[in-house]
Amino acid sequence: MTPYPQYRILSIDGGGIRGYIPALVLAEIEKRTGKRIAEMFDMIAGTSTGGILALGLTIPDANGKPKYSAEDLSNLYLENGKTIFSRSTWQKIRSASGIADEKYRQDGIESILKDYFGENNLSDTLIDVLITSYDLETRKPLFFKSTKAKKDNNRNFKIWEAARATSAAPTYFEPLQLFTRNRAKQFGLVDGGVFANNPAMCAFAEATAMDKKDLLVVSLGTGETNKPYLYSEAKKWGLVQWIKPIISVMMDGNSDTVSYQLDQVLSANPKSNYYRLQTKLIEGSEEMDNAGKENMKLLKVVADDLITKNNATVGEICNNLMDTTPDIA
Repeated sequence: MTPYPQYRILSIDGGGIRGYIPALVLAEIEKRTGKRIAEMFDMIAGTSTGGILALGLTIPDANGKPKYSAEDLSNLYLENGKTIFSRSTWQKIRSASGIADEKYRQDGIESILKDYFGENNLSDTLIDVLITSYDLETRKPLFFKSTKAKKDNNRNFKIWEAARATSAAPTYFEPLQLFTRNRAKQFGLVDGGVFANNPAMCAFAEATAMDKKDLLVVSLGTGETNKPYLYSEAKKWGLVQWIKPIISVMMDGNSDTVSYQLDQVLSANPKSNYYRLQTKLIEGSEEMDNAGKENMKLLKVVADDLITKNNATVGEICNNLMDTTPDIA
């Protein structure tokens, strides 16, 4: 184990309701250290559900301390999952399971995000955040950065808006129409998972741009499916059959690729540490929108198993994080 790195990054993958898994891992880290996540990291990067967690972990209370614990945010999934992923009978018919229209209306998720994040702006986050999204109008990634929000009021969006944009998964929710504060520019934003389901490399690039050399990177996945797509079946698929599998393939492929890249890059620096906590979904559904009571129980089993099997690694992470702590503005 190397001495404590200078700059600490937490990265959280996308994965819908499966964000419950990293939320429970983070709750375990908070339990072992006795500190809130925002008190131990310098930057948190997140995509989709990971973006919601990143923002939730860094939002301040009235006293300038972290408003939510990781356990609080794990309860967001338990208590509000069905509200986020709810639809009327008409919406079921109209959307044809996300083929003809978005599978879910945005009302549910927006009400929950507004309730949790209120009127807070990106500039209010206690530490640096980097949240991924993709702008359909310019066909380019759009990053919600607290550092940029503090310098440019036109990019100082509401926290709930950033959370909504990063979680606007195609076929699940409609894109978010967003304007800069002076309304000079318009965006049509969808889930950052279309290009960076694992945002750890984006966070690494951001830290490098800030001339941070010795890093601690903790990257959390939301579970990978074991379900194979057989060649004998896939070779016959057309557009309709590919719609659902391609999202899963894209997310898993991106997450694994980024993990490989960071492992190779950071292992070359003896003063850096890289940890990737990911698991197979032996239990629980791979579906990003299965917020049923039984599936939530199974996802907890997955999280508990991940923590148990990686007990030594979690302990090492906690020891590194307790060596020193960042200053919260």
